[in-house]
Amino acid sequence: MFRTLTLSLLMTGTALPALANDGVLDVVAPFELKGADPVTSGSILLKMDVTETLVDADAQGRLVPGLATEWSASADGLAWIFTLRDGVTFHDGSAMDGAATANALEWSRANGGLLAKTPVAAISGEGQTVTITLTEPFAMLPAMLAEHRSAIIAPSSIDGGSVTEVIGTGPYRVTEFSPPNKMTVAAFGGYWGDAAAIDRAVYHGVSRAETRALMAESGDADITLSLDPASFTRLKGAAGLEVRSAPIPRVLVLKVNGGTYDQATRKALSLAIDRAGIAKAVLRYETGATQMFPPGMAGWHDSKLVPLGYDPEAAKAALAEAGWMPNAEGILEKDGKPMEIELLTYPDRPELPLVAAVLEQQFAAVGAKPVINSTNFSEIPAKHNDGTLSTALFARNFALVPDPVGTLLQDYAPGGDWGAMGWSNGDFTKGVKGMAAGTAPEGTREALVATLHEEMPVLPIAWYELNMAVSDDVSGVVVDPFERTLGLASVSWAD
Repeated sequence: MFRTLTLSLLMTGTALPALANDGVLDVVAPFELKGADPVTSGSILLKMDVTETLVDADAQGRLVPGLATEWSASADGLAWIFTLRDGVTFHDGSAMDGAATANALEWSRANGGLLAKTPVAAISGEGQTVTITLTEPFAMLPAMLAEHRSAIIAPSSIDGGSVTEVIGTGPYRVTEFSPPNKMTVAAFGGYWGDAAAIDRAVYHGVSRAETRALMAESGDADITLSLDPASFTRLKGAAGLEVRSAPIPRVLVLKVNGGTYDQATRKALSLAIDRAGIAKAVLRYETGATQMFPPGMAGWHDSKLVPLGYDPEAAKAALAEAGWMPNAEGILEKDGKPMEIELLTYPDRPELPLVAAVLEQQFAAVGAKPVINSTNFSEIPAKHNDGTLSTALFARNFALVPDPVGTLLQDYAPGGDWGAMGWSNGDFTKGVKGMAAGTAPEGTREALVATLHEEMPVLPIAWYELNMAVSDDVSGVVVDPFERTLGLASVSWAD
């Protein structure tokens, strides 16, 4: 009752005193539950310890056993065998065996999971093993199976051609599923590993950054994710809270339709972006992105690259050289078409509309006519696929798969919903696929990084930090740079 009342009051902006611990762990984040299928809501289900994957990853991105204890490839690289953990049961009491696991993976592959991007010919299960047969060698397969869309769900989850119920293997089972904003979970007594320390937890999808911050401050949230920079700074001094921050392999980028804006135009627009100013004034970071990959991504950050710079006068000159000239209204125009840039973004990440507002000013300053469209994030892939996207501002996580090659394969080889549009590079695609297969020659990684830096299919703007608030009432919360886990099952009430 208290928490329901508190949430109602928070929505109206009413200040509240901190509430006593009610025995329920409340997790608050900006992301909506799209449905029961891990393909659509898998990131949340994984964080809430409801679902698990065959392969896991540690804080350094190294692959470690998950529901599979070991795996190996055949000599020709065309078959992978995964040995399943013994004694694992789904939340409905059925056994997790090879047949059930193969069924879950086949469902994911056929319905938008990452396995659809791999050269899988067949998936079969027998006893406590799963065999995945490939059409060509693909060394990255275990890493792809660590991604949340490849989570293993029970056959009974699927009914009538859709996932109707979340039935996983994790230390928590779903007791109430109320998309898009709420999911209640309870400790699963039949879990194969260590039992959850807290009996009940609730996930709240709260899009407004101000509301999330108020929930943290009032005591209505025990773990609060994705604090906006202003709230993070303000909550540093709040009683009963600890705010935490860690650099993560997530990059704020502006996706640009390469069919509308050629390489010369994209590079000119890049010069119009004051990355350092955006980082300090909006994001409260020390520096903006000087290239695509942040320094913490060993092997992918190249300190020898010329840093992305800010020079609006050079941007104007480069736009003119690319054929963009002012029309009678002073708006840049090329081949009779004005540079009307739609800045498509979404408010789930509260910093995005703020950054879009700065970009609107900076692009207008060099002669463009930008307009912001802050809407649902699903509009980005929708407009990519129907060809109407102009630009899109979003944050892309290069750790959804523990190896960045997995994301590059989806986004740039040759293109995808959250990557390149109207851009392709045959050598780049060959290099990415070679790295995925494990056959790429030495120097391929450096060449891929240089190509992205030079041809700019997307414009990097800032590197991310994970900002969160944790109540003093709990201990054991994990700040995972790969954003896979909160360590929820190990979280306990503080003494």
